[in-house]
Amino acid sequence: MEEQQLIKVGITQGDINGVGYEVILKTFSDGRIAELCTPIIYGSSKIAAYHRKALELPAINMNIINAAEEAGMNRVNIINCVEDDTKVELTKSTPIAGAAAYKALEKAVVDAKRSAIDVLVTAPINKNNIQNDTFHFPGHTEYLEKEFGGPGRKALMILLNKTMRVALVTGHIPVSQIASVLTPELIMTKLRIFNQSLQQDFGIIKPRIAVLSLNPHAGDGGLLGNEEDTIIKPAMEEMDKRGVLSFGPYPADGFFGSGNYEKFDGILAMYHDQGLAPFKALAMEDGVNFTAGLSVVRTSPAHGTAYDIAGQNKASEESFREALYLALDIYRNRRNYREATANPLRKQYFDKGGDNEKLDLTQEDDSPATL
Repeated sequence: MEEQQLIKVGITQGDINGVGYEVILKTFSDGRIAELCTPIIYGSSKIAAYHRKALELPAINMNIINAAEEAGMNRVNIINCVEDDTKVELTKSTPIAGAAAYKALEKAVVDAKRSAIDVLVTAPINKNNIQNDTFHFPGHTEYLEKEFGGPGRKALMILLNKTMRVALVTGHIPVSQIASVLTPELIMTKLRIFNQSLQQDFGIIKPRIAVLSLNPHAGDGGLLGNEEDTIIKPAMEEMDKRGVLSFGPYPADGFFGSGNYEKFDGILAMYHDQGLAPFKALAMEDGVNFTAGLSVVRTSPAHGTAYDIAGQNKASEESFREALYLALDIYRNRRNYREATANPLRKQYFDKGGDNEKLDLTQEDDSPATL
């Protein structure tokens, strides 16, 4: 228990006019959650109180702090990131709400970069009203890739629950651009990140990844398109040579309709709705959005701001709670993975040039030992 309490979870408030605070407050109304980690909400204690009263939720004793280093264990901590007079207008998308969401996110990112928090859990934002001179991205994923990516680090959106993990080759782009964006190199990059994440973040030694086709019926022998033969299969074949186990490409409709998704550790979809429409139909309540490939662990609930039910005490906190649990699990899995691969065994070579065979241990080898 002591080890878990050391994990500091930065939680951004998201859009203050949506259900972000509702799912956050409902989650922490269970006092046991604060015993599993040290939660730090980036937002506003006054706005949190406004939502609690509007929703008639149980009171939560929040510890107002000025910096993450002041966070106390066994309590819910909150850092005020916005002005006291910030106006809440439930169910509405407003510039004020967008600015408040960005300020909380920006502060949490700064703290994550300086390791003041260990993981990041983001409440839903409105991708339109959050836009400003600094935030000009289609969503959290692309923004965090810029902040925590860098050379060799690309983000990969994974939606998951207990039965499936769905990753996307292309994310928040228009459908009309998908075919022109797809390349063997892009698919290879996503397969590499996915495979690495399944190993280090989920503890799967040899992941099996299903790859979906772009066209209906996997192109039907070229009748409905040839991207499967010219782009997807060559990428899969090259990654197979590099030790990544991928299968397909499978037509998406039959793959999900037949329950075939249960046979794989991960599913790589070519575009957003191809993977997320069936996922959310099957796993909306407990689904979690995880951004793989970054130096920081970031999760979020799979749903959006849900303006249509904001302020009505109808939002389920299950997805947010699962996002919190997943962030803790992945943080520990990454730590265990680093420890297990930090000092791989050196290869042993025999020098047969002399009269006696001598064991030479001077050769360095950075690849993990095969046991």
